[in-house]
Amino acid sequence: MSKKVLVLLANGFEEVEAVTPIDYLRRAGITVVTAALGPSKTVTGARGIPVAADVSLEEAGGTAAYDAVLIPGGMPGATNLAASAAVGALIKDFAAADKWVCAICASPAVVLAPLGLLRDRRFTCYPGAEKGLTEGKWSAEAVVVDGKIVTSRAAGTAALWALTIIRHLLGEQDAAKVAASVLLEPGKLP
Repeated sequence: MSKKVLVLLANGFEEVEAVTPIDYLRRAGITVVTAALGPSKTVTGARGIPVAADVSLEEAGGTAAYDAVLIPGGMPGATNLAASAAVGALIKDFAAADKWVCAICASPAVVLAPLGLLRDRRFTCYPGAEKGLTEGKWSAEAVVVDGKIVTSRAAGTAALWALTIIRHLLGEQDAAKVAASVLLEPGKLP
């Protein structure tokens, strides 16, 4: 059975943290659907790069169609996602359905923490974004997996984050194939 992943995009997202996982997951044969928050399907990243999303958030459908949701960081992208009640409800639905919730950079602290999804969990995020959080246990690791929550630190860890997600969705062999195809030596994946 093939896997399907939803990637949430809001204006101000970190391009590397969105495009790297989209690319790597598609290399692994995973169906990736990008969903734009807002009235336009063209979403502009934090570095001014416009990206054409596959669908709007409203067109994306519910959690039943997907195995995971990916939440890139970047500012103000993470803040824009966190401000959306529809995004919050969707992410909580993924967690309640015991599906993978994957967030990177500012998004673990800015998007997941206010939803209560880091409570009693280990996580990582962009250094400093964890300040003021009262729930969860922050780690300086590049990628942290706790249950079905996969968090990562920043653009520089996006490739390892993507490979870790592939490992958990498809297995070690598929993650190793993608790593080899891009000449990346990931070592042991979390």
